[in-house]
Amino acid sequence: MIPLVLTYVGDDRPGLINAVAEKIAASGGSWLESRSVRLAGKFAGVVRANVPEKSATALEQALRGLAPAGLNLTIERGASDEAGHEGRVVTLDILGNERPGIVRDLTQVLNALGVNIVEFESELESAAFTGVEMFRAHARLTIPETLPEEDLRKALERLAGEIMVDLTVGEA
Repeated sequence: MIPLVLTYVGDDRPGLINAVAEKIAASGGSWLESRSVRLAGKFAGVVRANVPEKSATALEQALRGLAPAGLNLTIERGASDEAGHEGRVVTLDILGNERPGIVRDLTQVLNALGVNIVEFESELESAAFTGVEMFRAHARLTIPETLPEEDLRKALERLAGEIMVDLTVGEA
């Protein structure tokens, strides 16, 4: 089986996921995991699928055939899930008033420490009672074996004070 990673964006309408799922199933492939969401009137997603090696090229062509229907799609042949995941896995939760630069500032600190982001989800929500726009994010990170977890915590605490957010590191 060949692992494929598909990303897609299109105008939000019924049937987008089904159009992709039908092509995967028709090739003898399996839809393994995905994340999809409506953003700014568009529907976007990422899918990991396995397809028989003999069907991979035909599936790629069939999926590209969805473009005229308004679905922009990219297809990448994947690698082992274990590649690039060396280190300890921790979680990171972020909550603070929305302002430009939160993700940039956070990723600069993580990058400087050699920390890899394995998964990242964020959203805006209204604070209870005040209705103030709040930024909330959850991440799974791999930290290098050579980086003491305490050093990561201290760097994130400094950042939290600078950008006025709550950051919580936990076990994965």
